Amino acid sequence: MTRLPTLSAPVIESNRVVLRKARDTDWKGIVEVMTDPEVRTYLGGPHPREAVEQFLAAGRTAGATAEAGSYVIADGQTDQFVGTLRLDRRAADRPGHVTGEGRELELSYVLRRGAWGAGLAFEATAAALRAAAGELPDQSVLIVTQAANNRSRKLARRLGFQEVSQFEESDARQVLAVAPLGSFRASLPAGTPAINTVTRSRVLSANYRPNSANNRSRSQRHVRAAMSIRQLALTAARYGSQSHR
Repeated sequence: MTRLPTLSAPVIESNRVVLRKARDTDWKGIVEVMTDPEVRTYLGGPHPREAVEQFLAAGRTAGATAEAGSYVIADGQTDQFVGTLRLDRRAADRPGHVTGEGRELELSYVLRRGAWGAGLAFEATAAALRAAAGELPDQSVLIVTQAANNRSRKLARRLGFQEVSQFEESDARQVLAVAPLGSFRASLPAGTPAINTVTRSRVLSANYRPNSANNRSRSQRHVRAAMSIRQLALTAARYGSQSHR
C-alpha cells in the first residue's frame, strides 16, 4: 500500500514549545506518559513499566519518533520533555472516517501530568497544524477522543474541529471531530503563537467533504512482545487524544 504523505518538517518551533525528534534524554518522560495511570485515563490504561523500559532499551529512545509526523513536544527554553504528538494517517480498517477510502490525517497527542493546565497542548497542536497546512494540500484532519474526555473535546473545538459522529472502539465511546487542513493557514484564535518551521509545499485546493463514518471494528490491545519501539511510544494515538494541557 502506498504511504500517503504527512508532515515532514524535522523541527517546528513555537513561542513556548518545540516539536522535535526524540533523544536519549527523553527516556524518563516517555516512560512516564506510557505508565502514569492518570495520564492514561482515556488512553487505554497504563502500560507495564518493565515492558516500556525493555522496548526503549532495545530500540533506543530516538526510534520512538522515527516516522514522519511523529514528534516529542519539548519546552522551548529548557528542551525538557513535555509530551508527544503525532500527525499520521488513520488506518482504513479502524472505525472513524469521513471518506470512503479512509487514511485521513489524524492528530493525537499526550502530555505528562506536570505540563497540564498551561495551554501547551493547544500551542503544540496549533503549531503542527499550521506547519502541515503550509506543507500539504488541503484535506480532512481528524481528532478522535473518548466521549468522556471533555478537556480534549474542548481543545478540539478551540482549534476549530467539528464533532461529526460517535462510534465504539477499545471498549469505549469515541467522538470523531474533523476540520479542513486549509483552515489552519488562516489565523487561529487569539493567543496562537507564530510558527517557524521548514515546509516544502503549499495548500492546493479545498476538497473537504465529510462522508459517513466507516464503522468497521478493530480491537485494540495493550503492549505485546512483538510491538516495536515506535508503536510503544506512540500507542496513545490508538486510544484517542489526551485531554490534559
